[in-house]
Amino acid sequence: MFPSICRRRLVFLIRQIPGDGTSLFQSIPDAIPLARSYSSTAVAGAPNSALCSAAATASYLVSCGFSTADAATLTTARNFRIRSPEKADAARALLRSYGFTDADIVRMARSYSMILNADPERIIRPKLDFFAALGFEPGKLATAPFVLARSLDKHIVPCIQFLRGIIASDDLIRLGFSRCPRALMVDPENNMRPAVEALRRCGLPDAAISKLLVIHMGVLMLSPDRIIQIFQDLKAIDMCVEDSRFLYCFRVMSSVKRETWLRKLALYKSLGLSEGEVIKAFKTQPTILLSADETIKKKVRFFVDELKLEISDIVERAVTLAYSMEKCILPRCAVLSVLMKEGKIQRDINLLPALLGSSRAFSARFVSRYADDVPDVVKAYEGKIKFEGFGYHS
Repeated sequence: MFPSICRRRLVFLIRQIPGDGTSLFQSIPDAIPLARSYSSTAVAGAPNSALCSAAATASYLVSCGFSTADAATLTTARNFRIRSPEKADAARALLRSYGFTDADIVRMARSYSMILNADPERIIRPKLDFFAALGFEPGKLATAPFVLARSLDKHIVPCIQFLRGIIASDDLIRLGFSRCPRALMVDPENNMRPAVEALRRCGLPDAAISKLLVIHMGVLMLSPDRIIQIFQDLKAIDMCVEDSRFLYCFRVMSSVKRETWLRKLALYKSLGLSEGEVIKAFKTQPTILLSADETIKKKVRFFVDELKLEISDIVERAVTLAYSMEKCILPRCAVLSVLMKEGKIQRDINLLPALLGSSRAFSARFVSRYADDVPDVVKAYEGKIKFEGFGYHS
């Protein structure tokens, strides 16, 4: 009886949230979440004597799919104990019934172990029902299990209500959440609202704010001072809010510290680029700031030393620096090398245009086209033939 009462109450709650009417409690998809901090109500303050031993807890965690090392970390370093295998099994069974996989549950418990001690019907189910009614995917919720520790009435519902006042549809709210699940952790009045107001004060129109939050909802976790600083830094490189690239540049800048931005700028300059070239590349492909320093150096050295490309040509096509070396560039180079050796393509082929583009386009042009005559291109594309240089290519 209690679950049915809970569901009726949740339908009422959802209908009270201003929105586009697209998320009514019709069918419950395979999606659900949890809450934030270690809620005292979630564990009902069980005395130590009522908890299992560290050894029993570790054994149980291993039986759930935890590695021995992870189980030891939770029971020793974090001093976690399950209340009983039966209660933990009940929590896991409930999560499975909402579409969470065993891998999802292990991931959730690794970062928020108290989910295994939470009351399934009283604490977890109402929140899972709420998120399911909104169409949130279990796999995305599993990346931010602390959301399930937050109060449904006092935190989760107000967050969705606030977002519905800014973002155009529930579909876009789900998309924004999927890209940054942690954004639902922050307080709507103390964090979300001040962040949005700072964006408005800096001149960003409401439509652009909505789009920015869908691109990176983590902006809501920034302080107003940090938001103002990002606007100032973008203005300093002549990036204005009317530029179609502004939101993507802002998204990247909001993901790194200002000190990191300055360090990356210095790093690219140390590799032979002028400041103007770095800024131009950043505007074209903002994600070049997100790679680790060693990864950046490794990529540039490879393109310059191994492929004999000019660094000015690389930054002219800055997307090159955003490609994965192991998953994209090296396998594609291996394919081209095989085709050169077999005489299927010229050794003086313009490399950058050949290497860039979607996987489908590259495969159609260089793999599928020659697979029957040169079977090794398939092996090269799968990483089974390593790239060892282009020989006479210059």
